[in-house]
Amino acid sequence: MPEDETHPQTRTSTRTQSPHTGTATASATDSPAPQTAQTTSGPAGPAPWVLRLVAVGLVLTALNLRPAITSLGALLEEVRDGLHMSGSVAGVLTSVPPLCFAVFGIMAPRLARRFGPGAVVCAGMVAIAAGLVIRPFVGSTAGFLAASALALMGIAVSNILMPVIVKRWFPDRVGSMTGLYSMALALGTALAAAVTVPMTDALGGSWKAGLGIWAVLAVAAVLPWIPLLRDSRGAPGQATARQHADAPALRITRSRTAWGLACFFGLQATAAYIAMGWMPQIFRDAGVSAGTAGVLLAVTMAMGVPLAFVIPRVAARMTNQGPIVVFLCACGLVGYAGLYLAPAGGAWAWAVLLGIANCAFPLALTMIGMRSRSGAGVVRLSAFAQSTGYLISIPGPLLVGVLYQHSGGWGLPIALMAGLMVPQMVAGILAGRDRTIEDEC
Repeated sequence: MPEDETHPQTRTSTRTQSPHTGTATASATDSPAPQTAQTTSGPAGPAPWVLRLVAVGLVLTALNLRPAITSLGALLEEVRDGLHMSGSVAGVLTSVPPLCFAVFGIMAPRLARRFGPGAVVCAGMVAIAAGLVIRPFVGSTAGFLAASALALMGIAVSNILMPVIVKRWFPDRVGSMTGLYSMALALGTALAAAVTVPMTDALGGSWKAGLGIWAVLAVAAVLPWIPLLRDSRGAPGQATARQHADAPALRITRSRTAWGLACFFGLQATAAYIAMGWMPQIFRDAGVSAGTAGVLLAVTMAMGVPLAFVIPRVAARMTNQGPIVVFLCACGLVGYAGLYLAPAGGAWAWAVLLGIANCAFPLALTMIGMRSRSGAGVVRLSAFAQSTGYLISIPGPLLVGVLYQHSGGWGLPIALMAGLMVPQMVAGILAGRDRTIEDEC
């Protein structure tokens, strides 16, 4: 119920809308002081220890959003041999993450409205832990895929709700907290790629133990959310959520910018999941050791740690983000050319260049925030661009596996990866133009 209806005696107060939090605030001219204090102060903000607990939860959650994928990439050959997978089936396995993100990510907003974002993220961490424990020991390809899907479901809903939690609990520190969890996400991605093989060797050489050990990190991420399971109605930002729900709908499918963003997001996701699923195998087939191949993937993923801070800040100062798109895609083209011509000889350089190209992800998120004039528009654009983009990205890793099996080498798959950089560049230039979806809808 609106506050003016709850306290009729204060209806003469002038109210304004905060551009940062979306919450209503009363002006300094409100009459009688005791009544003004009663109606404008509202509930006290969260206690400092609660905010610290939420921050810890965000970091631990972000650390868990990629190890289920990159740890598998580092041990893909052992998993294929252990489960007797063909190259095509392994391609299906590498296509499962974007499929789960597209399907289960759509459920996240509805679940958050019903149970609260904190409760859904907590359940997501439980799903990740369960999936990581189960999948190495099911003994069949179908069971492995099902358990992987369980873990990826937890990743999908958590991935979508992280920005919601940041906006709700830290409305005045969105940039710094987004940077914090983005850094943790990149760190978890790189860490799993770098240490999975050494940990597997330390655990007796069993790929099952090497994959299952990452469940410990997921269990740790459950703990901070348990005291916050009842936060959904007491956390800041509820007014903003109501405004988003009540905002008039945009016919977003009429926007060329929205489609450009969806295609750009989908193609960069294609490149990222191909890299996470197949890049270690490319290096291993070129004669690089398994441990070094995992470290090379870690280098590629670790490039996102510093650049996740730099690229959004630079992009936000530009009216047109097309030049950044061209630079990132050019790095990708050079990196793929190097993989084709000298995969082992210049392995470190190619890993760095492809890591720079993969930083199209924070650029896409930044452009989503810049291509709408309203908070409600950003929510709808984000949902459309990410869900459509993940659907676009599904065939890529599968096609790479099919080409690898039937051609007997990496020439055709690498040519495909390089070729996809061209439409990614075109879509990114379209999405980077200085206009909003409201102008086009």
